[in-house]
Amino acid sequence: MDFGHLSVMAREAVELLGCSRGGVYVDGTLGGGGHTSEMLRANPANRVIGLDKDEDALKAASEFLAPFGDRVSLVREDFRNLKKAVEGIGAAPVDGVLLDIGVSSFQLDSAERGFSFRFDSPLDMRMDTRQEMTAATLVNTLEERELESVLREFGEEAFAGRIARSIVHRRASKPIETTGELVEIVLLAIPKKFQGGRVHPATKVFQALRIAVNDELESLKHGITGGMGVLKTGGRLAVITFHSLEDRIVKRAFREASTGCVCPPKFPICVCGHKPVARLLTRKAVTASQEELDINPRARSARLRAIEML
Repeated sequence: MDFGHLSVMAREAVELLGCSRGGVYVDGTLGGGGHTSEMLRANPANRVIGLDKDEDALKAASEFLAPFGDRVSLVREDFRNLKKAVEGIGAAPVDGVLLDIGVSSFQLDSAERGFSFRFDSPLDMRMDTRQEMTAATLVNTLEERELESVLREFGEEAFAGRIARSIVHRRASKPIETTGELVEIVLLAIPKKFQGGRVHPATKVFQALRIAVNDELESLKHGITGGMGVLKTGGRLAVITFHSLEDRIVKRAFREASTGCVCPPKFPICVCGHKPVARLLTRKAVTASQEELDINPRARSARLRAIEML
């Protein structure tokens, strides 16, 4: 598989992490190694620990990052276990952590992985092929109400109920096994007048199933906690997200980490004792430049936020 190395907002992320100062950094979502390579180039003294649960990503990154030698260490691990992984190799505390959330361009462009409706392929969507559950498992085993909940909660799909009913009806005669079959069901379930926009009608359905298969939102919460847990004082955590569900989780976590007293306004003195553990480096999310968007349109939905530990 050709993973390529087109990383979203690499320059902005490296600047927010302060990689020019030199230190030890963690790329919790290694992918093809694009962000890691920029971290390493920022200062010749930098070291990076790269985590990824996708075996194909690790293989591609290993080849791409080979010129950096022992300045980079690669570990096959879900970033939800970031703290355990970093402490396990004796690297904590570190100077910075980066999380680039969501499916990579490489996974979307790989027909056999089943992430994209552009290809008629097995309905898989696993980022870690060691796990048993696939998108086909969910589509063919969840109760109608559970399917509707997944599509509504993780995809914010307005026609979740209609699509769930159509899926259950279709699988009664034959298991749904391919992305093409699922797209056909979605197109039949959604009224024609709502199918003419720029966004493909199946986009939210595929997003919802991918998030559910890989437990992405819970992984993000654990990854943020783990990232803050391995940072030294003055260390920085940066997170790049690609849809509102992820961004809300990051925004809430960073706000809580940077907030002091949470007592009701009427209290004359603080009794909660709550103190901030970090300061916000980004009051508003950073977005990709027009120059980057011209090269990589997929960066349009990306949002970058960062904090510094106190």
